[in-house]
Amino acid sequence: MATNNETNKVEEAVEAKAEVAVEQAPVTEQKTEGAPAERRGQFRRNNNNNRRNDRRGNRQQQEKEFEDRVVKINRITKVVKGGRRMRFSALVVVGDKKGRIGFGTGKAKEVPDAIRKATENAERNIFRVSLVGTTIPHEVVGRYGAGEVVLRPAATGSGVVAGGPVRAVLELAGVTDVISKCLGSRTPINVVRATCEGLKQMTTLNRVASLRGKKPEEIRY
Repeated sequence: MATNNETNKVEEAVEAKAEVAVEQAPVTEQKTEGAPAERRGQFRRNNNNNRRNDRRGNRQQQEKEFEDRVVKINRITKVVKGGRRMRFSALVVVGDKKGRIGFGTGKAKEVPDAIRKATENAERNIFRVSLVGTTIPHEVVGRYGAGEVVLRPAATGSGVVAGGPVRAVLELAGVTDVISKCLGSRTPINVVRATCEGLKQMTTLNRVASLRGKKPEEIRY
């Protein structure tokens, strides 16, 4: 009888081990099946990151469509009860050297932030300039406030005969041959605004002929 009891106990132990093995088998299969899914998820995340980086690169290329130039940076000091608070204002001109130009101003506590704000403001105020080759089509006088700027066409190879603010605007607009003269106020912001007002008045012979309903040969200066 003892022998039979021992045999039954051994058989029960073997059956219990078999049941445990059967229960653990699906767990092992789930782990094996889960590994490819994790790899697929990692692959998708990598693809999403690559697409995001590509979009950022394209955005940076679009942002580099315009060239910017800092014309003036002013330091503003405000005296308060606790001491002095300093801020900075920046005047920036942007252009593509193909007839599109704009300017903007920005204020911030740090110089880089002021320049960034001014650049964003300038890119929102882009306008097109009428050019004839490398010069302007005709003489014009731009006025803004107390500032006055005279712009005259020049022969090819003459270069840009202009001061700092006017030179920045004309070069970024794509004008390489021009003669200018500043009259009145020499404040950079007034000079830049006067120059832009003069460039906005520019028109070509073909445009005047189309407005009058005539041929360009029939238009007299």
